[in-house]
Amino acid sequence: MIDFTNIEYLKTGNPRQIQAYKILTRNKVLEMLSEFDPILVGTIPINIDIENSDLDIICCWKNKAEFIDTITSAFKNETEFKIWESNIDERESIAANFKIDTFEIEIFGQNVPTQNQNGYRHMIIEYKILESKGENFRLEIIQLKQNGYKTEPAFGKLLGLNKNPYLELLEYKI
Repeated sequence: MIDFTNIEYLKTGNPRQIQAYKILTRNKVLEMLSEFDPILVGTIPINIDIENSDLDIICCWKNKAEFIDTITSAFKNETEFKIWESNIDERESIAANFKIDTFEIEIFGQNVPTQNQNGYRHMIIEYKILESKGENFRLEIIQLKQNGYKTEPAFGKLLGLNKNPYLELLEYKI
């Protein structure tokens, strides 16, 4: 399996993955977040992205104010920068969005180890499903996403998950 905790795999990926690698490394995005154990998650790492897919980076913070300060000082001058707090999965969460070159980047942080966060867990499960179901399944996911589905509901539709695909995927047995 790919080691998704290190973006080196992107260097030999598809053109969009290679472009993402260049943007992230040239701009030292993960380096600036290194103390927060950042991991690139979402659709680009697992090759189900569509034209407007963003780069999702999850982080683990222990001190919320320090995390906010780090993100703000590192990225406040990027195009369309915004940062906000919310409550997701009953946990305090911080998110920031901005653009670098052609990519929208979202940084998301919780006081939860990154490999235990749902964004990472979903991606790993989706990757394993894609590996087991093959290329046609991957193309069907992309088609649903192009038709407006979010990633987890697209998987839910194709896998027959009838209630809450975000929760059901976490329990899905491959």
